[in-house]
Amino acid sequence: MDRSQKADAVAELSEVFNEVGVVVVTRNLGMSVAQSTDLRAKMRDAGATYKVAKNRLAKLALNDTVYTGLEDFLNGPTGLAWSTDPVAAAKAAVDFAKTNDKLEIVGGSMGSQVLDAEGVKALASMPSLDELRAKLIGLVNAPATKVVQLVNAPASKLARVFGAYGAKDAA
Repeated sequence: MDRSQKADAVAELSEVFNEVGVVVVTRNLGMSVAQSTDLRAKMRDAGATYKVAKNRLAKLALNDTVYTGLEDFLNGPTGLAWSTDPVAAAKAAVDFAKTNDKLEIVGGSMGSQVLDAEGVKALASMPSLDELRAKLIGLVNAPATKVVQLVNAPASKLARVFGAYGAKDAA
């Protein structure tokens, strides 16, 4: 990498760190290309991004962001996962690490809150933003459904009574 490519990489990472909701730091312990491709695909499906970045460039990109606490985790063969959804990147990384022993969760950060490996795993166990939205809509929708059922119940009972009288008169 020449100097301009490094500057571009730092600028790109810095922009990412200013926009995302969570960053997870992982350690790659000899993953194959196929495994890395699989991990990236799972991250993409979850709405997250995974990238292997040079530690020195990542540390430079962390300056002037709320993720400065991640510098301690950036040593050795590391990879970074991030997403705007505070749970997506952590969930995808932890799920992949459960099935693949060559990926280790080192730590992460949710804004200025630095998380150790256990904190990232706890974050991954939380429901995602989409799941929370679905539950909220279900809770809001349930009373409306009950009201409609209660309003329609007397009318349907009346219709059955009138239908019974009509059938009785016809017989």
